[in-house]
Amino acid sequence: RYQLSVSQNNQPLSLACEALVVATGALSIPTLGGSGVGYEIAQQFNLALVDRQAGLVPFMFSDNLKPICERLSGLALEVDVTCRQQSFKENLLFTHRGMSGPVILQISNYWSPGDEVIINLLPDDDVAQWLLKAKQQQGKSLLKTLLNQKMAKSLVSEVQNLWWPELATASLTDFSDKKLAFIAEKISNWRIKPSATEGYRTAEVTLGGVDTDGISSKTMEAKQQPGLFFIGEVLDVTGHLGGYNFQWAWSSAYAAASSIAPN
Repeated sequence: RYQLSVSQNNQPLSLACEALVVATGALSIPTLGGSGVGYEIAQQFNLALVDRQAGLVPFMFSDNLKPICERLSGLALEVDVTCRQQSFKENLLFTHRGMSGPVILQISNYWSPGDEVIINLLPDDDVAQWLLKAKQQQGKSLLKTLLNQKMAKSLVSEVQNLWWPELATASLTDFSDKKLAFIAEKISNWRIKPSATEGYRTAEVTLGGVDTDGISSKTMEAKQQPGLFFIGEVLDVTGHLGGYNFQWAWSSAYAAASSIAPN
């Protein structure tokens, strides 16, 4: 039914089979063998493809945030990150290229070029209320000293340069309530705009792929092409971090194998 022309030890090899399982992976991490050959096979049989892009991947920046990330490289903290009405609360890691860590990888699946990403640096606190209360009770303290209780000193120094440089040496009593509310809003809703992701080189998955509308969800067989099966990442199926993509690869492989050799 299917004829394959391949090479082995630099020698041409022709293979024939009744059932062909495409388990080629996708475009992510090409150094481990990722490629688009599975999509080429799908196109040979007129199967539809969903646009592909890197997923579960770090962000990069080209604006004033890039040097900030470089200076904070290696720092990790738990934050809440939102993009396109999707939110995750996990660790963020600053890198010399930009931002990574589980929370950034998760939200990258929902990000498109030009989108803003919103970071809550203190997701467990009502920052505005905390700052106003501190002004009343610890009025002689520096805002930087106060924030050092909840965030890394290096990060506090960076956000101070961004949001209140003119009051760096001022005590809390010198801050107007309006200014404290402004700073609280920035801490809770830090709006950033990545310039790009790191791409397939470091992406853990590829979003998009062979359209599942053309594939049986029970057997992984192409609905219009008997004997042709697609499993794993080559399909337009992507899970969150935590082993879900591995599980999908194994489960779809089991479904295909059970259909091909039920006994």
